[in-house]
Amino acid sequence: MTKRTDIASLGEFGLIRHLTENIVLKNDSTQKGVGDDAAVLAYTDDKAVLVTTDLLLEGVHFDLMYVPLKHLGYKAAVVNFSDIYAMNGRPKQMTVSLGVSKRFSVEDLEDLYEGLMLACDIYGVDIVGGDTSTSLTGLTISITCVGEAAKERVVYRSGAKDTDLICVSGDLGAAYMGLQLLEREKSVFKGEADFTPDFGGKEYVLERQLKPEARRDIVELLAGAGIRPTAMIDISDGLASELLHLSAESHTGCRIYEERIPIDYQTASLAGQFNMNLTTVALNGGEDYELLFTVPLALHDEVSALSGVKVIGHVTGEALGNFLVGRDGGEVELKAQGW
Repeated sequence: MTKRTDIASLGEFGLIRHLTENIVLKNDSTQKGVGDDAAVLAYTDDKAVLVTTDLLLEGVHFDLMYVPLKHLGYKAAVVNFSDIYAMNGRPKQMTVSLGVSKRFSVEDLEDLYEGLMLACDIYGVDIVGGDTSTSLTGLTISITCVGEAAKERVVYRSGAKDTDLICVSGDLGAAYMGLQLLEREKSVFKGEADFTPDFGGKEYVLERQLKPEARRDIVELLAGAGIRPTAMIDISDGLASELLHLSAESHTGCRIYEERIPIDYQTASLAGQFNMNLTTVALNGGEDYELLFTVPLALHDEVSALSGVKVIGHVTGEALGNFLVGRDGGEVELKAQGW
């Protein structure tokens, strides 16, 4: 009898490793394949081409009960741009492929494309192609984004060194709490025609979930300050998960400090209302699309002076593992619970 392994036993990242570990790159132009935020291709001496792709499935990645199609289009584009920025590049072109069921009208798809095109206008990206097909299971969106960077400016997950500072942009956990709020109001709604959601004073966390932004501003801020991160990744699956990716690819460990993790007031307030541990929300929430990066210790003063950037820890030797240092000084090993 042929052995059949349950996919859940490997998990998402374990499955990717299992399926791709034996891939052999055949072309000199392929500088980096699987294992980073984007593939890196080289066709000229000075420029690198960056390629990333993302798949969004109705009922898995989004719920049209509370996600407007225009917002969905915007978010679908931005999450791909975020991967390009995480390589220290700039997004330039993208293709859009859709699987559409019969319940969607032309006007629905116009709304979706309005969001896609708005994101492209804001970030300076061209839609250059795609595909459309009938779907039997709702709406499927697949986007491939192409970007570019000077070869010497590309930043990988694998460049962190012992004693490097660990930095993060913005704040964490807001997108997850926005999702919890939307799910709560959906469960309260239950088809009531005159139901009005209770979103007062919670606009920030809702926007972080429904209309996230890629951190182009941080990439430009770092460039303006003459700082090239040693390693970088965007936070799509949660801070803990991304830290473990950086450590694994760089063959290092890390120590981050609970008291230094940036958290917005609305996020903290909602976590209290939902009786959730705030640090767990920040570590494992996901979909924040902030940038997590490392810089040499010698740049402490320079990076600390940057608006919107916070130093949360430091890189250690691989043998020391990956730990969160609590407010009481105790250490807890980081686990990738993920998005």
